[in-house]
Amino acid sequence: MPHSPEDKKRALTRVRRVRGQLDALEQALAEGAACGPVLQQLAAVRGAINGLMATVLESHLREEFLHAKDRDAGREPIDETIAIIRSYLR
Repeated sequence: MPHSPEDKKRALTRVRRVRGQLDALEQALAEGAACGPVLQQLAAVRGAINGLMATVLESHLREEFLHAKDRDAGREPIDETIAIIRSYLR
């Protein structure tokens, strides 16, 4: 769960974006859209879900690992880990 108000707002925005993409996908399927656009929409939904996962995971990592007294000391390894995870989720 995102802990800061900014992280929570960012996660909720992504959820709303995913919901909109899923609604569009449902409509395309109901209308018998061609496979190409449906596959594009599926890829967009997957990307949005991965973005949501990255946002929540980043918030969790920052919350868990930056509780140290010196918050700046642990920032670089966490930033590197987040970058690796984000590249994996793309």
